[in-house]
Amino acid sequence: MKIASFNINGIKARLSALGDWLDEAQPDVVLLQEIKSVDEGFPREPFEDRGYVVETHGQKSFNGVAILSKLPLEDVTRGLPGDDADDQARWIEATVMGDTRPVRVCGLYLPNGNPAPGPKYDYKLAWMKRLEDRARELLALEEPFLMAGDYNVIPQDEDAKNPEAWREDALALPQTRAAFRRIVNLGLTDAFRARTRGPGHYTFWDYQAGAWNRDHGIRIDHFLLGPACADLLTDCQIDRHVRGGEKPSDHVPIWVTLDA
Repeated sequence: MKIASFNINGIKARLSALGDWLDEAQPDVVLLQEIKSVDEGFPREPFEDRGYVVETHGQKSFNGVAILSKLPLEDVTRGLPGDDADDQARWIEATVMGDTRPVRVCGLYLPNGNPAPGPKYDYKLAWMKRLEDRARELLALEEPFLMAGDYNVIPQDEDAKNPEAWREDALALPQTRAAFRRIVNLGLTDAFRARTRGPGHYTFWDYQAGAWNRDHGIRIDHFLLGPACADLLTDCQIDRHVRGGEKPSDHVPIWVTLDA
């Protein structure tokens, strides 16, 4: 089972680029972030024509998450539990029925949090606490699950080409990294770091200041796997080359393969 995460930065603007990558990479399941579309406006046909079931949790003009799946989906839910007043479309989860077992997949678009300090950063930290609580609930079930998407977290300095440039940014503040570590330390596995060590591995390059050409990237898109899911992990890779394509997103896909 190949599961990918991709912050697409506007589904309509990236329709061609996303279609090309799907045809090349052939993922079974894709978790999309920043679709920037209401549910009824999401362009389903190009994906359904490729054999994908489409589930969305959209919002006008910004945010929005979706699941594309060639495998059967069950029990699709929308919205991260813990705050009924939160109307931002940042969370979708479903059970994917694999060949040998089901896997619960959670697609997330974690708040950016800038400027920090401030209300947006407070929201980010509160959202991460809710994410920690949801991880605890999923762990208690002792079943395979993963939480993947744009975390807007640079876990360590080695995850940025120029760490000093991010020192005061909400993506790398000590409180942000501590909140991320609390989630991982529940017993989750950072799938990419389980397979690849060292600096120089990024999933995001800003459109500004020639970041892509200078390789001024950061690793902020992550797969966190529960223990039963980590046991199934066979690979995790970043499709870096996608950033060099025509009209690219500022993020690139990251994917795992599971023996499921």
